[in-house]
Amino acid sequence: MSFETPLPPYNASDPHATFLNSSCFDLLLIEMVPLAHRLAAESTVGRKVGSKAYDEEEQSEAAFRRLNTLGYRVGQGLVERFSRDRPRFTDTLDMIKFLCKDMWTLVFRKQIDNLKTNHRGVYVLTDNAFRPFARMSMSSRTEALLGAQPFLWFPCGVIRGALASMGINATVQAETSELPGATFQIKTVAERG
Repeated sequence: MSFETPLPPYNASDPHATFLNSSCFDLLLIEMVPLAHRLAAESTVGRKVGSKAYDEEEQSEAAFRRLNTLGYRVGQGLVERFSRDRPRFTDTLDMIKFLCKDMWTLVFRKQIDNLKTNHRGVYVLTDNAFRPFARMSMSSRTEALLGAQPFLWFPCGVIRGALASMGINATVQAETSELPGATFQIKTVAERG
């Protein structure tokens, strides 16, 4: 539980509202990636596939699926919880704005810094100070960028799950070219009827 003052979109009169200490949440996000890699390694230990490179690639893919799926469910739950007191969204851009302003503030305690769109179903969200990268350090820049990529898999799932809960089927890709920044590209596939 946190004693911090809740920020919007929290409903202070909600008797079932619970809050999470931000330090605990940061530590959870930091530990999720190594845990996903350990679980993926344990699940492939008994199988004989062939080359070591293939095994590492398979383990990385299993960790990606685990983190993305976990993020997907978290995104669905957050939208179900925090958009229920709002009027129904009328278009996709309103949903993306909700994600950039309210959802991102809820999860990462700041809004997305930049939103760009081509108005044909592609949205690019830029966070110049992505919180999970704030404490990340490596010996070289390339090592840092490679090490940072798995930490983007969970937020990609959160975005995908949030959009799915609002009726948008989308693919989400993330990259970082300079720490602590992160860029998320959302491509809408088709809206559900």
